[in-house]
Amino acid sequence: MTNLGVYSSVCEIIEKSKIAYKSYREFGLANREKIIENIRRTLSNYTDKLAEMSFSEINMGKLDDKKEKIRLSIEKTPGTEDLVSEVYTKDRVMTLYEYSPYGVSAALLPSTNPVATVINNVIGMIAAGNSVVLCPHPRAIEVTKFLTGLLNKIIIESSGIENLVTCLDDLSIKNINELMNHPELDLLVVTGGSYIAKEAYKCNKKVISAGPANPTFIVDETADIDDAARKIVKGASFDNNILCVTEKNIVVVDPIYEKLKKSLISQGCFYIDNVVDMLKLTKVVLTEDFKINKFFGGKSVGEILNYAGIKNDGDYKLIAVDVPKIHPLATEEQLMPILSVIRESDFDEALNTAILLEQGLYHTAGIHSNSIRRMNIAAKELKTCIFVKNGSSLDGIGFSDDNPVSFTIANKTGEGSTSTRNFAIKRRCVLVDGFSIR
Repeated sequence: MTNLGVYSSVCEIIEKSKIAYKSYREFGLANREKIIENIRRTLSNYTDKLAEMSFSEINMGKLDDKKEKIRLSIEKTPGTEDLVSEVYTKDRVMTLYEYSPYGVSAALLPSTNPVATVINNVIGMIAAGNSVVLCPHPRAIEVTKFLTGLLNKIIIESSGIENLVTCLDDLSIKNINELMNHPELDLLVVTGGSYIAKEAYKCNKKVISAGPANPTFIVDETADIDDAARKIVKGASFDNNILCVTEKNIVVVDPIYEKLKKSLISQGCFYIDNVVDMLKLTKVVLTEDFKINKFFGGKSVGEILNYAGIKNDGDYKLIAVDVPKIHPLATEEQLMPILSVIRESDFDEALNTAILLEQGLYHTAGIHSNSIRRMNIAAKELKTCIFVKNGSSLDGIGFSDDNPVSFTIANKTGEGSTSTRNFAIKRRCVLVDGFSIR
């Protein structure tokens, strides 16, 4: 299939996207939703292929988990129903709030979650009425180009509009900066890439940006320990922990440490509780300057243990390792199936450590507890965009109970879990005299 909508020139891609937007803005919500329905229906037949292409190209994570992410993104990304209007009337004035498109938007995408984020962003952005320029990570360029061509084919068949979704093929820093600073680009949405996010803020236009994360979960003595262990392993092992929201650290109170450790092992953890193996692991997954070795991003537990020279005799889901709270495995965001375990004496100390480890990034955190008071205190003190109580981190982005799915968590710019309404301008329209029928 020809990769429709793929261009190397920034000026050309903006011009094509602008023309598409001008045609698309004449479409009402019903027509937008028809296009989105066709996207959902058609892409559902490509879930396996897109997952396989992504897995092969980025060489990170787990194939079956990628299929699940893509399926959920197709089925559970909010569409036009997210654009809820509000009306207020007084004796003389009616005030109407409605969501209008920005125009030409751009989505700058991560290497860790390319396909699901593209689908999630594209459905939300075109539901809001925008055209979309995709700027993929170099590690995921081929699957993004394929998906762009597929989306264009669906949209053309549904509406006759070409280039409503386009993809930048030349991913030089020069081209990315030119795109972000182009005067006819109206909205920038950045998922991943701290350098790109920093540059985006300088562009004098609307920016929605994700930022670094270090998701930390507390487990106290009132929790259902077996349930907590099951949910922690579910989240931290998903796609080999390359999602920004999944558990990177747990802070455990001393009274239940041994019980939780036993439960984690029963759920498929390879548990490291001795200094010798901890140092072996550290030497492999950290660089000489104590930063995360990106080579191991998304690698399997077996690969990491074998590289570290740590004997193992099974197929494990996750490595859990006891570390002090100042250890780089606890303080640095590591996108691999490693869960740092920090022990504290009681809930108050655990909360202080969780705040320290989350580092004011305000991204994701959570707690396993049966104390409502403690759950509320932790949520208020940590102030993260996503806070999960007695659940897996995956519950926080919509993996359960038919909740809306979001793969762009805008902790830097404050939108939090983004959806369609975030990709539109909330406009206020006021009519004076003669509209009240009270």
